[in-house]
Amino acid sequence: MGGRKRTVQVKFYVTEEERNLIEEKMKLVPTRNMAAYLRKMAIDGYIIQVDHSDIKAMTAEIQKIGVNVNQIAKRVNATGSVYEQDIEEIKGVLAEIWRLQRLSLLKAR
Repeated sequence: MGGRKRTVQVKFYVTEEERNLIEEKMKLVPTRNMAAYLRKMAIDGYIIQVDHSDIKAMTAEIQKIGVNVNQIAKRVNATGSVYEQDIEEIKGVLAEIWRLQRLSLLKAR
């Protein structure tokens, strides 16, 4: 065991049902490293899982805006004019981002 940071082994037995429960809880984190999971649980007693679904939705909306802005810039460079419909589309997507952000902040309370 030369060079190991952790030199003390801790062993314990569980039933098949307990092992299945541990594995199910590991999937929620998610991790596949049982030693790290059990060590974290033994020391801290809990693991906090953060829901990033709101951030993912906002990121998708921001990506849509980026695509729209690139298309508009290409058209402006080609024609020299901006269309009102393009501006309204960007405003609509921005409004969706603000809605998602407000929803995210309300959930955080």
